Amino acid sequence: MHRGLKALSRWDNEGGAGPDGPQEHSLDVDLTEIPPLTNAELVQLRIRVIASENLMIMMLAEGSDRQLELAREMASYISPRPGFTHHPLTTQAAMHMVDLVDRAIHYRSIGPS
Repeated sequence: MHRGLKALSRWDNEGGAGPDGPQEHSLDVDLTEIPPLTNAELVQLRIRVIASENLMIMMLAEGSDRQLELAREMASYISPRPGFTHHPLTTQAAMHMVDLVDRAIHYRSIGPS
């Protein structure tokens, strides 16, 4: 499995990824076979995340009120729920999602120049 796909597949094990919490399934991949990311790969990943976040802000700024509401709702789905482990990565991800929505709303209020 490609390293990026493997990283995404771990999402289900980090406190929830959907309305029903963590997904219970096993990947038939030995994690010890996946080499760690190199510094160059981590730099490229950071660049892509920054670009993706800014594109997402732009898209949310042009989206409907319902889309903004859904984005906030999705953030609540990945936030820890009663009975689930509070994982710092998903807690931070949920806060970051709300922050992206708030930043998009800021750009909505500025309007075109």
